[in-house]
Amino acid sequence: MADDAELRSVYHRLQKLDPHGTRFAAVLRDTIDQLLNGEATGRYDWSDLFKTEKTHAGTLVEINLQREFKFQDGVDMDYKIDGIEVDCKYSQKLGGWMIPPEAEGHLCLLVWADDSKSCWSAGLLRIRRGLLNGGNNRDLKLTLKSEHRSKILWLWHKQDLPENVLLHLPAHTRQTILASRSGQARVNELFRLVQNRRIGRGVVRTVAQQSDYMARIRESKGRARTVLREEGILIPGHYAAHQAIAHAIGAVVPQRGELVSFRVAESAPHHAGLPFVELDGRKWVLANEGDPIRQAPLLPKHTTAL
Repeated sequence: MADDAELRSVYHRLQKLDPHGTRFAAVLRDTIDQLLNGEATGRYDWSDLFKTEKTHAGTLVEINLQREFKFQDGVDMDYKIDGIEVDCKYSQKLGGWMIPPEAEGHLCLLVWADDSKSCWSAGLLRIRRGLLNGGNNRDLKLTLKSEHRSKILWLWHKQDLPENVLLHLPAHTRQTILASRSGQARVNELFRLVQNRRIGRGVVRTVAQQSDYMARIRESKGRARTVLREEGILIPGHYAAHQAIAHAIGAVVPQRGELVSFRVAESAPHHAGLPFVELDGRKWVLANEGDPIRQAPLLPKHTTAL
């Protein structure tokens, strides 16, 4: 990096655009969910994709990153970042990037994500012929020699990918959630059985298998927030007021595009010392197994539908 001014420039630009990698991780999560297309297919496992769909993943990652970060089109490579040509390469296997001959001499943004491990990485490398294995495929694309992976300048390495909750649930829990023929019933069961765990829109979309999948959650007769509130369960979203409630009570805090469910109990002497939140003029704590089921309070209203 010290002797490559362009590499330094692109590295610092990307770090400035996304200091913690959260935007990058969200793009990868959304791209995988886009490929799974759970609303139409019910799929939640990368291994269920067709080979052609997996091959298309690299193109979608390239496109979706450009949309998110507003990169300019490149002339010879995919992007221009700070006026510098950068090619984007995605691999489902760490180190498995396929590098075209025309990328030699250019910078490559090397991206990897593994949904089964909930992990991702992205780094920069100046492509030199000596770094690559010989190509034996029809389009002569090359791979990076394993001994040269240490030369990658990682922007973010082995970071947490927003979890594909359905994929990582115990099989019996997943089967219980998906057993109902009703999309609304499946969504209700999802938030009933999977508590204090971040649940992204892609998971809700796959479980509901309906175009208005987020409407299955709203406070209304038969919808998840109303049904589960009778069981003492709240479902806050990523709005500031909802995040503040989750934080105050000691629950997992939902991030952008996420929801978290948890059961609450009205504070009693045996809850002394537990974090609490005040709603409807009463103090509430996270319920334990011994707490009786009571109706939960309403969450604060928000101006944006979720």
